[in-house]
Amino acid sequence: MAHAVKAHTGGRLVAETLEALGAEAAFGVPGIHALAVWDGLRTSSIRSVGFRTELNAGFAADGYARTKGWPAVLLLSTGPGALVSLAALMEAATAHVPLVAIASQIPRDLIGKGRGYLHELPDQLASFEPVVKWAGRAESAEEVPELLQGAWVQAMTPPSGPVFVEIPVDILAGDTSVAPPQKMEDALISSTTASQADLAELAKLLNAAERPVLWAGGGVLRSGGWAELADLARALDAPVATTYMGKGAFPADDPLALGSACDEGAFKEALEDADLVLAVGTELGAETTAQYKLAFSGTLVQIDAARARIGATYPALGLVGDAKETLSALLPHVEPKARDGAARAARVRERVERGLADQDRELERGLLETIREAVPPGAVTAWDMTILAYWAAAHFPVTEPRRFLYPLGSGTLGYAWPAVLGAAIALPGTEALAVVGDGGFLYGTQELAAARQHALDVVVLVVDDGGYGILREYQRDSFGETYAVDLDEPDYVALAEAHGVPAERTTPEELGSALARAFAHDGPALVHLPAFLQMWTPTA
Repeated sequence: MAHAVKAHTGGRLVAETLEALGAEAAFGVPGIHALAVWDGLRTSSIRSVGFRTELNAGFAADGYARTKGWPAVLLLSTGPGALVSLAALMEAATAHVPLVAIASQIPRDLIGKGRGYLHELPDQLASFEPVVKWAGRAESAEEVPELLQGAWVQAMTPPSGPVFVEIPVDILAGDTSVAPPQKMEDALISSTTASQADLAELAKLLNAAERPVLWAGGGVLRSGGWAELADLARALDAPVATTYMGKGAFPADDPLALGSACDEGAFKEALEDADLVLAVGTELGAETTAQYKLAFSGTLVQIDAARARIGATYPALGLVGDAKETLSALLPHVEPKARDGAARAARVRERVERGLADQDRELERGLLETIREAVPPGAVTAWDMTILAYWAAAHFPVTEPRRFLYPLGSGTLGYAWPAVLGAAIALPGTEALAVVGDGGFLYGTQELAAARQHALDVVVLVVDDGGYGILREYQRDSFGETYAVDLDEPDYVALAEAHGVPAERTTPEELGSALARAFAHDGPALVHLPAFLQMWTPTA
């Protein structure tokens, strides 16, 4: 029996509009109400990547956007499918990752009626509004192009973040003659720069400082401001610290690099003893500031795209503006001056190194060194909420921007494996590694199938300690014994091979060779490392 094919549906209009806006990749899970969107993507230039759950699709979209520096589209179905994505959208929101989430909705005349329509929520939009940067609903096909364009601009405008748009199924499936917009100009996305008077005042403070320190957060990476940051550091001869989310904003092998080991005594003293700390694109959150115990003795200045964040944690002088634009405008006001920045940074690094060397943690440090040697500097590494990742956030050297993915926005488990799949789509031909614990990997093992289906060149390293290792440590420290943190495990090598993914089990001594073999495969590969790791004690 022949089926009538609709010529131009609202779903196809969505795809055409996204194409005009510059979307290059869309992630999601098809749902019955959203099928018209997927049909529109079928003939578009946008690469659509199907995942097995909306949670993992959201994390993959996040990994794509962080690595690419460009929005990813997240396609959701109505109701339960949409709700499954909320944890991923929370991470994107707290890390200011530009995602454009588009969900279907029940027919317009049934919204809020409670008549038991398939996938109906009492108020789907209200479920997302507290989480995302902006949310809206299309009430007609005519509204779709403008609504999506507005959402795209909202997602990209500093401070960037995820947005949510819902479109009722009768609009998506219905015919329409509405035309998509013309290709959007980048000028529609505006950024803010601090006033010349404020820039001049900050420059006076910087020029007068004897012991300045720059502290770069994720806002530097999102704005693309790493070159301007480096120019300012060299003009001031000032050490540069990075937050966990800012790793790669300043190269770890630069003589001015302080690193990101924010719990170490030497690192904290460098910030506390500075006569001026310029924090760029960081909210100075709890994990960065020793649970808000960091005590500045000098002047703290914040550059942030969100006025509300300036002074929210510590009293600070503030400049509201995009990191790249503001640093660029600041540079002409700065007088180059020789200070002892490289010597100060070297003393911090050496002191941290001595403190770690005095601890019995050769296994954990050796694993980080092996991984660093196994992947080139330009490779993407994604790290889950697991003990080796906590080590990496503090002590894994990163020399290039947008290559270290870490979900400290919300501290969510299960992020790294799907995120690295998104990163592989953003940067085809670039080596990509996810480092996960067994507990976190179990959130997304089904995406081994997606990785194989889409022929993604990625490696996942599963560090398996038979449970939630960090929670074991916390429980022992707090309660003396553990409970409910041990897991019955699958055979990870057999699990990968069942998905058609080559895999091998290895040891810490053979990890480098195993990773080399995994990277040599075309498509995905898995390396399973049974190992019990421990956290380090912050050095004095």
